[in-house]
Amino acid sequence: MIQGEQPRVGIVHLGIGAFFRAFCLPALQETMAITNPDGGGEWGVIGVSLRNPTVRDALKPNNFAYHAVELGPEGRTPARIEALRSVCFLGEDRDAVMAAMTDPDVRLVSLTVTEKGYCFSSESDSADWSHDDIIHDLAHPETPRSAPGLIVDALRQRRYQGTAPFACLSCDNLPANGLVLKRVVLGLAGWLDPDLADWIQGNVPFPCTMVDRIVPATTAADIAAISELTGEPDSAPVVHEPFRQWVIEDAFAGITRPRLEKIGALFVDDVRPYEEMKLRLLNATHSAIAYLGVLAGKRTVFETVEDAAFRSFIERLWSEELIPSLANPPKIDLSRYTRQLMARYRNPAIEHATNQIAMDGSLKLPLRILPPIADNLAAGGKIAGLSLVVAAWIRYLAGRTDQGDDIEIRDPLRDRLTDAICAGSDPVAAALDIPEVFEHTLATDAVFRGQVREAYGRIAGNGVQQTLEVAEHD
Repeated sequence: MIQGEQPRVGIVHLGIGAFFRAFCLPALQETMAITNPDGGGEWGVIGVSLRNPTVRDALKPNNFAYHAVELGPEGRTPARIEALRSVCFLGEDRDAVMAAMTDPDVRLVSLTVTEKGYCFSSESDSADWSHDDIIHDLAHPETPRSAPGLIVDALRQRRYQGTAPFACLSCDNLPANGLVLKRVVLGLAGWLDPDLADWIQGNVPFPCTMVDRIVPATTAADIAAISELTGEPDSAPVVHEPFRQWVIEDAFAGITRPRLEKIGALFVDDVRPYEEMKLRLLNATHSAIAYLGVLAGKRTVFETVEDAAFRSFIERLWSEELIPSLANPPKIDLSRYTRQLMARYRNPAIEHATNQIAMDGSLKLPLRILPPIADNLAAGGKIAGLSLVVAAWIRYLAGRTDQGDDIEIRDPLRDRLTDAICAGSDPVAAALDIPEVFEHTLATDAVFRGQVREAYGRIAGNGVQQTLEVAEHD
């Protein structure tokens, strides 16, 4: 809790969802408590809701304070978060939003708007010019509704007023998030005013970040329990796991920033090795747990890894295939990191559903599972475990668990995938021949195809549980 004087506003945050309130705001409040122990500080936050006033209206009765509650094996630990000074809804408070973003005391504009909120096109490596919000912002540059559009307009006004720029800090779980944001902002600014784009290019930093904390959805039961625990009404609490990791590119171009290293954030020259670490050690094993767990009828990550055969498989996947595929990021002990991951997976208070993690596999496998397979093949390393995960995904697409229960497939390529899997007598070949998922060189590799086919046969014939139990004793 903040004692004494309230902090001055130094940050405007776009997208005031649960992750920001469970990850960034507690970290900022802890930082100010260390650097300004008598109260005050310069990193209070004005939040901006871009789409609707729901969060603003829920937080306003408590003067924008709320509780962030840690869900640990021993129970719930609440913290009252008071670093959020106000929340504005763009649809009703546009003047207040722009006044905050052009305030000289604001030196940081941060974002958690999800990948869709960046309006980015990988094809153009810039703004998605067909996106409805970008079309609107080009036609109405003084009343933008996209996050990049707001940033461009605020920087335009600051440049005109002679006010120093702010740094732009993406906190979304998106690879190269700062670079993505920069490319959209520069593309939009260049379309509107090439001189403005040049000024942004030369003066505005867009550091990349890597963020990691599980933030489950807050339920009605959580709200009631938290109000009882804290003894005060709170209609907008958030819940989160104990773990937190924040890696930030140390590229702020001289603009003053919060001293987040005081609470354990890493400031590094290059975030990419840490992103790769997370993708391969956390995200890849999450997908492995998801597909194997769903097929075996296991509902959550916790339930899955409490089974010794599944836990042993994940630990072998780390030691034999995933860690060997990585360059070790500076300041990280990968063995310790994987032990932390398993402890997170075994937290009974976090009900992370396997069927939720299994969503969108056609997008996730090419990022999480297939790159370490390709790297290990090139290096002559092992791929049996990762091939089993690919086989489990193919089996999952057939829409039945090992017990015969229906699986709801949620994937942007669902119809094409399920039609291919179910249409013929060779589901492995049908899946590996889908180019949107499997790059040609990998898809046609005889070793890879053979290992996926062999693993698929074991799962189809024996089920996941027996397959893993046998593998554990091999």
